[in-house]
Amino acid sequence: MRFLVRFVKILVGVIVVGLIGLGIWLHTSPPELLRVGSGYSAKMVCSNVFLAGRDSGEVLSVDVQAPGHPLLRLMRVSVHRTEKRVHAALLGIFAGNDAVYREGLGCAVTPDGAPAAAARAPVPAVTAADPSALWPDGGKVESDPLVTRLLSDAALAGPGMRAVVVVKKGRIVGETYSAGFSKETPLIGWSMTKTVNAAIIGTLVRAGKLSLEDKGLFAQWQGNQRGDIRIADLAAMESGLAFNEDYGAVADVTRMLYLEPDMASFAADQPLEADPGSRFSYSSGTAVMLSKIWMDKIGDRAAALSYPRAALFGPLGMTSAVMEADAAGTFVGSSYMYATARDWARMGLLLARDGVWNGNRILPEGFVALMHQPNAASNGRYSKMQTWLPGKDNPGMPADAFFLQGHDGQTITVIPSLDLVVVRLGLTPSWNRYDPTRLVAEVVKTTTAP
Repeated sequence: MRFLVRFVKILVGVIVVGLIGLGIWLHTSPPELLRVGSGYSAKMVCSNVFLAGRDSGEVLSVDVQAPGHPLLRLMRVSVHRTEKRVHAALLGIFAGNDAVYREGLGCAVTPDGAPAAAARAPVPAVTAADPSALWPDGGKVESDPLVTRLLSDAALAGPGMRAVVVVKKGRIVGETYSAGFSKETPLIGWSMTKTVNAAIIGTLVRAGKLSLEDKGLFAQWQGNQRGDIRIADLAAMESGLAFNEDYGAVADVTRMLYLEPDMASFAADQPLEADPGSRFSYSSGTAVMLSKIWMDKIGDRAAALSYPRAALFGPLGMTSAVMEADAAGTFVGSSYMYATARDWARMGLLLARDGVWNGNRILPEGFVALMHQPNAASNGRYSKMQTWLPGKDNPGMPADAFFLQGHDGQTITVIPSLDLVVVRLGLTPSWNRYDPTRLVAEVVKTTTAP
C-alpha cells in the first residue's frame, strides 16, 4: 500500500513537472503553428469588429474556429476597443499574437510586438453616393423579379452564402443577403484583392509611372537572375520564385501573413526555382511584392497609402473599400480588402467595361484584355493579369469570361461580352465543393432570355 501511495505521488509529481515544463516551453518558444493560429484569429476578429462592426464572439466561433484547424478552437481573443487592438492566444495564455486597427488602413498583425507603421497616415474619405440616384452612381436599385426569384434558390447561392449581387448592363438587377449581413456589410475578398491590386497597377501604367516590362525590382535581386523578373512575370504568376501556398500547415503563405511584419521583404527574399516566365506557380507573396513595387514608384508614403482611394475607389464611388496594410505599411495586395458586395460589384463593372467609368478611362486600353488572356504556363487556367479563367471545366462560358476568386468561396464573374457581373461572397470552405459557375450559368440564361 505504501508503495502504491509513493508511486502515485511520484507519478503526480512527474505530471506536474511536465505540465510546468510544457507551459514554460509554450510561453517562451511557442511552435510556429500556434503563433500562426493566434495571428489569424487576432487578424480576423480585428478586421471584422473594427471594419465590419460584427460581434467578436461570433467572428471567432463562426469565421475562425468552425471552418478552421482544430487548434483554433482553443484560441481565445480579447478586444481592446480604446486601443483598437485584438489579442489572441492559445487558452488565452500561450503563443499570443496581436492585430491593431488603423483608420483607413484596416488591421495588421504585429508579430513579436512589432509596431504597426503608418498608424497615423491620412487616408482620404470617399464621397458618399446619392441614395436617390440609380446604382452605381447612387444607392437606388430596380431589381428584376426573375433574377430575384433565381437568387432565392439556396442550392445555387451555395452553403455559407453571405451576399450575391448581379449586375446587367450597368445596373443591379438582383441581390440577396443571408441573415446578419446586408448591403452595408463590408466583406473580405481574400484573393480577389489580387485583381484590385492589379487594377491599381493599371492606373500607374496609364499614368506612365510603371511598365509591365520593368525589371530589377528589388535591391536583393540585383546581380542575380531574379533581376530578370518583370512586373509582367509577377502579374502572370510566372516569376519562377519559390513560394509554398499550402494553407494546411506552416507554409510560406501563412508565415508571411501572420508571422512576418514586412511581408514584401519576406517574399522577395525567396530563391529562384525556375527561369522567369517558364513556370506557373500561384503565390500570394507575388501580389504583396507587386504592392511594394507600385508603392515605391509613388515614393511618398502618405501619397502611396492614399493612392487606392484617390485613383480607384474614389472615382468608382467605392465608399466602403479598405485595402489593409501590413505592419511595415505595405498593402497586403494578395489577401486583405474589405468592401460591401455592391462595392465589389462596382469593381467588377469597371472591368466589364474595359476599365472605363462614366466615360472616363481609368485603366489603359488593352489592360483588361490581359485578364482574359491565358498566361504561358498554366494550361489556360490563369491569365496574364491576376485573374482565373474558365478553362476546360467550363466549356459553356464565353471566351472573354474571367474570375476574381478568393478563399472560402469569394467570386466575381466578369463577362464583358454580355455586360454581366455576378458577385458571390460567403464563408464556403472548399470541402463544400460549391461551384459558383452553376449560379452564373443560370443568371446568364435568365438575363439573356428574350
